[in-house]
Formats: sequence, C-alpha cells, structure tokens
Amino acid sequence: MMFQENSQSNYKTEPFDPALDGDVPDARTAKWFQAVSFGFHDGTPDNEYLAKIVESYRADDRVLTGAYVPNPPGTAWDADMPVATYATMVNTMNVGGGRLLPTHLVTAVTVRPTHRRRGLLRRMITEDLSAAKSAGLAMAALTASEATIYGRFGFGAATFTRSVEIDTRERFGIAAPVSGMVEVADPEVLLNIAPRVFDQFHRRTTGSMGRQDAYRHRISGQWSEQKPEPDKSVRTALRYDDGGEVDGYVSYKFAGWDTQPFTMKVIDLVAGTDDAYLALWQYLGSIDLVERIKFPLAAMEDPLPWAMSDRRGYTVTGDEDVLWLRVLDPVKALEARSYKTDGTLTMKLTDPLGWVDGTYRLHVRGGEATVETIGNHGIADVELTVNALGSLYLGGVSALTLAAAGEIRSSGGSLKMLDDMFARPETPYCITHF
Repeated sequence: MMFQENSQSNYKTEPFDPALDGDVPDARTAKWFQAVSFGFHDGTPDNEYLAKIVESYRADDRVLTGAYVPNPPGTAWDADMPVATYATMVNTMNVGGGRLLPTHLVTAVTVRPTHRRRGLLRRMITEDLSAAKSAGLAMAALTASEATIYGRFGFGAATFTRSVEIDTRERFGIAAPVSGMVEVADPEVLLNIAPRVFDQFHRRTTGSMGRQDAYRHRISGQWSEQKPEPDKSVRTALRYDDGGEVDGYVSYKFAGWDTQPFTMKVIDLVAGTDDAYLALWQYLGSIDLVERIKFPLAAMEDPLPWAMSDRRGYTVTGDEDVLWLRVLDPVKALEARSYKTDGTLTMKLTDPLGWVDGTYRLHVRGGEATVETIGNHGIADVELTVNALGSLYLGGVSALTLAAAGEIRSSGGSLKMLDDMFARPETPYCITHF
C-alpha cells in the first residue's frame, strides 16, 4: 500500500504516560513532543529542557496519545514518530458560587498535514471523550487554536477575554481608594506563591479553570515562553492585604526600547480580591519610563476602566474566546451548578456525536437542580444543540442570542425562563490556557 493511501484503519493510536529514561525523556515521549512541536511550528527543546517539561506533565497527570502509521517510506520520519498527537488531563472548573466541577481537558491536538482528512482527529477525540464519559466526568473542555474544528464534536465557546492597552502617561490614575500595599519581589517567589493566590482567584471566579504545573514556572521567569530556560527579563510585584498576606501578584516584562510608545507587557495578573486587582494596576501605572501597558487577558466586564480617572486611556484592541465546553453527561452537569430562578423546563438536546440526544426535564428549587431523563418522547419547551448548552452553561451568552443564531428553538416564554434560570450575576472569566 502506498504511503498516501493510508485509511483510518491503518493507523494505531496509543495512549501512554510521559516517561523519563534516566535524566532524559524516553524515546516514545521525545518523539511525541517532536511531533507536537512540528504541529505548532515550534522548535524542539533539547533533551535537558524536555525532561523538565516531562516532569511538569507528570505533575499534571497528563495522558499522551500518538497515532502511528506502519511502514512509512524509508527516507520519511520513521514509524515511531506519531502522525497525530493528543493529550488530556483533569482539572477543576468553577461553575459558579465557588462550586468546582472536575473537567476533562483536551490539549496538544495535532495532525500532520500529510495525514489529514483520514478520520484521525475524529477517531482520537471520540475515543477519548467516550472514555471520559464512561469514567463519570460530566464535562470536557479545551482552548481552541482553530475555532472551526471543534463545533462538530459538540463543543461551544463559553468564556471570553479582551486584549487591552492602558495609557499610563499623565492621564492615568486610579480614582477609587486602594488599600494594602504592593512591593517588588524576586520572580522565583511565584513558584510557591502563585498557586496559592490563584486558588483564591479560582474559587471566587465563575468560569475559572484550574492551572497546570507549567504556569508557575513560566510566570516566575524560570521558564521562557518558548522553552524551559530562565527569562531574566521577567519582573514581579506582590500585593499584601492589610493583614500582611499576599492576595495578588503581577508578572510582567518590558517590550524593549525599540517599541514605541514604551510598553510593558503583562504576563500574568492574578488577584484574590477586587482591592488587590486595583492595587496592582495602580502599581503598573506608576512604573517610570513606561507609557503603555498591554494586557491580553482582561475580563469582558473589567472593573479597571470604571476605576480610572480617565477611562479613555483604556483601549480594547481585540477579544478572544478562551474556554470551549462539551457536555458529556447533561444530568450531572446541570445538577452541578446553581440557578438564579426556580422553575421547571424541558429541554431537547441534539448532539453531533449522538451521545446526549434526548429530552431532559430540569427542576430548580431554591436554586438547586434535579434533572430527569425522559428519552425522546416528551414535548420540549426548548430545543438546543449540545454546543449551545456548553456556551450557555456558565452564563457567558444569553439564550436569546443563541436563539437568534439558530442554536436554540423555543415555544411561548420558555426562552425567557431559560435565560432567567441560567443567568449569573457575573460574567464567566477564564485566564488559563492549556
């Protein structure tokens, strides 16, 4: 059989744990990383650096999957080099009110250009999501490099962030009173402090996703953005509350003297309280010789412009979807979150993979839900795709908007009831990419 004629049945998919052989990655792990680097146009780290990444992956309990083709041509990459990659881990998602839902996270998805359109991605993702569903996980999530891919597997965009630029010249100032104090620290203190502060943020922020181990290494400057070697340009400031406890931090770096206007770039800004958030921005706005701050992960309802003495110094330069959700078990997922309004609503779900097709009756009393599965026989108040349910789940988009987009159909006042029930007082916000 010619190399170009491989069908899905000719590929072997193999899940495995990342492993070391002494002080370096074993051959299978190293080749998996090389395939991922190829897919994302990155350089492959040396084994010395790759070993650090493997240790970090092991801390996350990640499972790696490679797809392999037998008998490639002799001068091509050998049969041990995966033609497609996939990885998973489990972390918690804040579904509102501080409730944390264990969620199946999908990442590192690549398919070599020479092996596309042969069902490899469909095979890997359906086998994996099916296994996660069987394991009892109610939700899967990913952050999408390409937004056109994952809708056909039932994912819907659920959280969003904005890229902003803050003019920190004479016009900048925080009008609101700010308590506590901010002090500069050595970046490496974030190795231990950042996870604790992020936990404060995570538990108070609807839509937040727990972080993988690599975050603390990168934001502390121990790893650069591209490979695990120190980035000596990273700077750090900590915010202390009135009791002397750290409840916020910012990690940042200068863009260089050849950038006009002189610009500081925020790598990570995490605040456990609203006061901490404003105090960190007051600090950033006070840095000498800097005229602009770039922040790529601002909330859609960022309080900063409302706290500034001149909100015209706050410019939105773009927005981005972050978290995409895929409901694996509607009963567990719907019962995991709280609701604003009591009531009963019958929902008919359609699923491109067929896993959750059916009708579900949602009963809410005292903000708590019970869900009854009634098959395909009941009359539904609303009909929606599982993609729409993923988008609706955290309250990041209204049912009215999704209905206008053709993702929801309803009768009578059901659409308003759906919005009333799922509405949250805060917009979901996720600052974790994976």
